[in-house]
Amino acid sequence: MKKTIAIVAMLTVVETILAWTPWTKGGFETGKYRNVFVEMGYKPADVENKLTEVFNDVFRGPNKVYFEVGDTMAYVSDIKNHDARTEGMSYGMMIAVQMNEKDIFDRLWRWSKKYMQHQSGPREGYFAWSCKTDGTRNSEGAASDGELYFVTALIFASNRWGNDTGINYKAEARRILDCTMPREVESGQQGGPMGGPFGQQQGPSKMYLIDPETKLITFTPDGFGQRFTDPSYHIPAFYEVWAKWADDGRADYWLECAAKSREFMHKATHPETGLNPDMCQYDGSLMAGFGGRRNGGSNFRYDSWRVPMNMALDYEWSCADREWQQQYGERIQNFFYSQGVDKFVDQYRIDGTLPEDNEILQAGGFRKLRHSIGLVATTAAASVMCSHDKSKEFVDALWNARHEPFEDGYFDAYYDGLLRLFAFMHLSGHYRVIPPAAH
Repeated sequence: MKKTIAIVAMLTVVETILAWTPWTKGGFETGKYRNVFVEMGYKPADVENKLTEVFNDVFRGPNKVYFEVGDTMAYVSDIKNHDARTEGMSYGMMIAVQMNEKDIFDRLWRWSKKYMQHQSGPREGYFAWSCKTDGTRNSEGAASDGELYFVTALIFASNRWGNDTGINYKAEARRILDCTMPREVESGQQGGPMGGPFGQQQGPSKMYLIDPETKLITFTPDGFGQRFTDPSYHIPAFYEVWAKWADDGRADYWLECAAKSREFMHKATHPETGLNPDMCQYDGSLMAGFGGRRNGGSNFRYDSWRVPMNMALDYEWSCADREWQQQYGERIQNFFYSQGVDKFVDQYRIDGTLPEDNEILQAGGFRKLRHSIGLVATTAAASVMCSHDKSKEFVDALWNARHEPFEDGYFDAYYDGLLRLFAFMHLSGHYRVIPPAAH
């Protein structure tokens, strides 16, 4: 009897080790995705119910950030900042196509096209990064991650629903890609996403989403912002989607962009902590002056949270850089584990030390370090890449975290809520490559 119990116990340990071993092939090749929650002991039905609950929190609950306008449109709002952003609109579209919510997807796209996308002029095809919720633009400039997500979500919509249901998704994606190729613009016709003097240049210059020399995504596709990048904008697998299904004649170019992006991430993450700066040079070095230590732009903060989740996505879909990504996943989890799984804060210098008060980026009227659920979510998503036992503690922490106001009243239904939903999609195996379906 004791021998039988011992054998069963040993087999359980072996199964657990195998279950927590990251895969060596990605979804592009296999069409399969891990349900890390189930591997770690959660019941499949509970996982599906929890995912539905988190989705409803974002799109349908009392703290929702999705709002319908009339019969055909809707927007996602950064409620604490009273606006709609290309970040949230394109995230909402990606979530909708992943969850097969066509009505939500179409509503968000119609609003984005009507109010955000420039239909003519030097910015044609690009999107104003921030609008009031009535559609009035707060800025004419673009933030490059919006275009990145819009294109990929539209290609997936084309693959899932076809192009003859009222919106030609493929044509819309192609138009954005064509418009974001380098083009010459005149002085005064471009500027950074914040408007005003930020990004203004004198004389003719080029506007582009991808830096032509480095093949890396810009922080903004115009003005000063195209001179550097944001590590959280790097999702190499998205370029692979474009190479496979955009049908724009640039497949080799997009695959080169994917390879360059992976190389860049090796340089942009700290070799000991795994932390990355909010923005940096194309060679991965820290910013000097604007965006540097003076205002915390070289620190790990809100944008930076997305990197663990983005690397998990590239790992799940492509597995093209699996050895480095496995090491990265464990390195960054080791850092946050050293800070306390239930205690780590949401902004650090990339060497792991805490920022001074003047370096802390404020949000919602508060300048304060917090244990934010958005970062809890993305560090948990990194478990897809990891095999160490610590991963389960991060996954459990996300599962048990309550998305509710802090004691001082601060609450972010938007960014925290979206990252939380993305993480549940990753860890339940519901964030997938969507290949063309028969229509």
